Amino acid sequence: MQAFDQIQELWQKHDVEVKLSADEMLQQAKKEVNGLKFKSALNIFGMLASFIAIAALWMFYHFNSWTTHVGISITMIAIGVYTLILYRDHRLISKTDYTLHPNEYLNNLKSYQLNRYKLYNSLYWFYTVALSLGIIFYFVEILGHFNIYQKMVAIGSTALWILFCSTILRKAVIKREKERISLLIEKFERISSQISSIDQI
Repeated sequence: MQAFDQIQELWQKHDVEVKLSADEMLQQAKKEVNGLKFKSALNIFGMLASFIAIAALWMFYHFNSWTTHVGISITMIAIGVYTLILYRDHRLISKTDYTLHPNEYLNNLKSYQLNRYKLYNSLYWFYTVALSLGIIFYFVEILGHFNIYQKMVAIGSTALWILFCSTILRKAVIKREKERISLLIEKFERISSQISSIDQI
């Protein structure tokens, strides 16, 4: 609690330089941290819902071809691994109280930023390739029930969706998240350096 009081006192002293009161700055940081946690939790719940929906489809619908079972297995493994990675990152930003330990939280944010970079680059392509393979194996049996136009629509829309998510959507998400996390890191670096200067006095 002492660190929190130091942060509040520091911001009250520097409101001419920062142009924000201590309460406003802490409120803004709290809002941004909670937004980051909420978005992270929402991603995890979305992935879990996908996993459960695919598992339910697998359990309650009878498939004849082994390729369908392989496709669903690959898809579920990819979703499961990605969900575990998201959960690990969520714990990284949720386990430390930023008002009590701003330096520790800053280090966790930097690790989170690095993990997200890996997630959206190399790990994302693993996920995309695994999902694509799963869909290809799944389509071997399913497309047999469709006429030629339905097959073209199913394959075309799936390919376009994967292409859209891998290019336009991915780049927009990376840019927005990078800016958001960088801004938060900058704020906590400023707070940490000012607390250090107070401790030295």
